[in-house]
Amino acid sequence: MFSAALAGAAIPSPCGGLIVAGRPLADYPMAHPVTSTSIQAADPTRSGLALGRLARRPESGSFLGLVAVLLFFGLFGGSGFLSAAGTASWLNIASEIGIIAMPIGLLMIAGELDISVGAGIPAASLTAAIISGHYGLPDWLGITAALGLGLAVGLLNGLFVTRTTIPSLIITIGTMFLTMGLTLGLTVKIAGSTGVSLVPDPLTKAIFGDYLGGMFQVTILWWVLFVIGLFWLLHISPLGNWIYALGGDKESARNVGIPTKRLTIGLFMLSGFSAAFVGVSEVMVYQSAQVLAGQSFIFNSIMCVVIGGVLLTGGFGSIIGIVFGTITFSIVNQGIYFTSLDPNIGSIIIGALLLIAVLTNDTFRQLALSYSSKRGKQP
Repeated sequence: MFSAALAGAAIPSPCGGLIVAGRPLADYPMAHPVTSTSIQAADPTRSGLALGRLARRPESGSFLGLVAVLLFFGLFGGSGFLSAAGTASWLNIASEIGIIAMPIGLLMIAGELDISVGAGIPAASLTAAIISGHYGLPDWLGITAALGLGLAVGLLNGLFVTRTTIPSLIITIGTMFLTMGLTLGLTVKIAGSTGVSLVPDPLTKAIFGDYLGGMFQVTILWWVLFVIGLFWLLHISPLGNWIYALGGDKESARNVGIPTKRLTIGLFMLSGFSAAFVGVSEVMVYQSAQVLAGQSFIFNSIMCVVIGGVLLTGGFGSIIGIVFGTITFSIVNQGIYFTSLDPNIGSIIIGALLLIAVLTNDTFRQLALSYSSKRGKQP
């Protein structure tokens, strides 16, 4: 996604960090919660699992929330919630939201936000359905066009954000309504309705829209692959340090040679691609696409990210935390139906989780920063 010129702005150091402009990237203003394991191993007094160190991790709060909701619904949801069918009910939802939430989380860590994913999902679904369903062309062609549309929307968002001073929230709201309007107008003009059906061939169905054991969507496996790939991107590859630097202090990141504009555009394209991928998956699972589908993903994905420990101000968060937040949200969303409680209480619990997460995330960030400062002063 990025050109080889990006790697020239920074080089890996022997201890796993980055050297930018002759100085360790850790010397510049940023908030990277992942410390070097090689440095820890050099001091035997810091080896092992220290509870204090774990408490300062960005995913600590989301893990505690996950344990709490698991215990709650395991107790009040009974055997139905703990059964395979009960697990599938929230895991299927988590897989779809999770694929979108992680790129949204990366953008938020970088100090940006993408609202247009709510329009990218139905746009991709209808693109695949119209090409492969309405016109009867090969499924792979419809899928390619749908994913390409997601990349194009992400590219448009990234270009507007990097070439103007308008906040990404406003820009992506604009592209969301633009995409929604074009999707509605073109679908009605081409298909004569707001919905289009698609019956995929067996191979395409097995790859994108099948059920494992009759209950678990194959999207769960794709979610796992996304988790592995984005974990590597954020916590192992050099680009991860750049993303944290971008959210910590964009001007400082630019001054030390990080290609902030290309990085921002790439993150928006990743977000658009992920939304389109979920749109393709949904049309393969349900074999139909609707213009108004996907709106709930906008705020649900943001809630998963915030519950997962990512700060709205940027510069702090982790992929594992986002996974915990996504599972927590999905369990609450579906687990309430396995209890005798009023289903409307589920919204109250989700709202409470969001408020608690916002109030506590900054505390974990301050703990992490104070811990890093103390270590930096040690010889």
